Amino acid sequence: MASHTPAGPSPSRTDEASDLAARLVVDPHAAYAGLREQGPAHRVTGTDGRPAWLVTRYEDVRRGLADPRLSLDKRHALPGNYAGMRLPAALDANLLNMDPPDHTRIRRLVSQAFTPQRVERLRDPIRRTADALLDAFPAEGPGSVDLVAAYAAPLPIVVICDLLGVPAAERLDFRSWTDALVAPDPSRPELAKAAVGSMFAYLTALIAGKRAQPGDDLLSAMIAARDEGQRLSEDELLSLAFLILFAGYENTVQLIGNAVLALLTHPGQLAALRADRSLLPAAVDELMRFDTPAPLAIRRFPLEDVDFGDVTVPAGETVLLSIASANRDPERFPDPDRLDLDRATAGQLALGHGIHYCLGAPLARVETEIALDALLTRLPRLALAVPEPELRWRPSMRARGLVALPVSY
Repeated sequence: MASHTPAGPSPSRTDEASDLAARLVVDPHAAYAGLREQGPAHRVTGTDGRPAWLVTRYEDVRRGLADPRLSLDKRHALPGNYAGMRLPAALDANLLNMDPPDHTRIRRLVSQAFTPQRVERLRDPIRRTADALLDAFPAEGPGSVDLVAAYAAPLPIVVICDLLGVPAAERLDFRSWTDALVAPDPSRPELAKAAVGSMFAYLTALIAGKRAQPGDDLLSAMIAARDEGQRLSEDELLSLAFLILFAGYENTVQLIGNAVLALLTHPGQLAALRADRSLLPAAVDELMRFDTPAPLAIRRFPLEDVDFGDVTVPAGETVLLSIASANRDPERFPDPDRLDLDRATAGQLALGHGIHYCLGAPLARVETEIALDALLTRLPRLALAVPEPELRWRPSMRARGLVALPVSY
C-alpha cells in the first residue's frame, strides 16, 4: 500500500492545506466533491491547526466510524500531533474521548433517557415551546426576524434544560459559549478559555444544587448513579453533563437552521411537505443528509496502521472522517446535490454509525420534526428576507451552521 506520509510539510504544502481548510468553510460540498475524486484520504490541516488525515468517501467513512482500531482516546495520539479543544480534566472525561469499556459503561447509564419511547413523551412539551416562541414574533403587518436567534437557538435550550432539570430562572444563553468553542476566533483565544471557565462554573454549581435538592430529571439520576452506585467518577459526571448540554444544544440549532434554509431554497420540496406532513420523518433524514450540521466526526487515532483505499494512515496520527462528504457521495446517494424528500436515505451518516452513534438521535429528530411542523403551520408565507448569497456561515470546519437566518413571514 502507498503511504502518503510526508516527512514534513513544505511551505507550498502548508499553503495548500490552509487553502483547503478555507474552501471547506466557504463552499464545503464543492471542496469535498473534488477530494472524493482525487483519493480516499488527504493530508490536511486539522481543526486544531495540526496535521490530520481527512477521509471523504462514503464506504471508508462508514467503515471508519465503526472500526475499533480507530480510537477516540487522546492518549493514543502521537506526541505533539494533536492539540484539540483545551478543556479542564473534569470536562474532558466524556464519551467523545472514550473507548470501551468506559464508553460502554457510561453510555449505558444515560441511554434510557434518550429511548424513542421516552422522547415521544416529550413531543407535547416541545410543541408548546415552539408555539410559544412563534407567539413572540411580531404579529402586526409583514414581519421579519432572525430565525436562528428567535427560534432555532432558544428551542433546543429549553428542551435540553428541561431534560437536565435546569430551573427556568437559571437558563442562560449558551450560544456565546458554544460559538467560542466550535468556531474560535484565532485572534482572541481568551474567549474560548473564558467560555470553558463559564461552563465549568455553571455545571459545577448546577450539580451542587441538584445534590442538595434532587428532582425527577436526568441530571439528578446521573448524580444518584455517581453518589449511590459509584458507577461514575465525579469528573465523568461533570463531563457527561457538559457533553449533553453542549452537543444537545449545538447540533440541534444548526440542524433546524440548515433544514429551514434548504426548504426555503427548494420551493417544490417545501410545497410537497406543506401538502403532506406525513413526509416529515423521512424529510428530516434527507435534510440531515443534504446539509449535515456536524461535517466531521470526532477525531480518531489509529491503534495500528490503517488503510483507506491505497492510502495508509500510520498509528497515532489524527483521522477526520467527513460525514458531510460521505452524505454527498454519488456512489452511495445518486444525484447527491439534489434535495429530494422522497429519497431513500437509509445509511445516511449525519448522526454517526457504530458504538458512537449519536446518543440523542431520537431527540434531535423529534425536535426538528416539531420545529418544522410548527413553522409550516403557523407561518404559511415564510420566505428568505435576504438573497441567499448574503447569508453568513459560521467559520468552522466542524460545525455547519448559519450565523443568522433572516426571514419574512
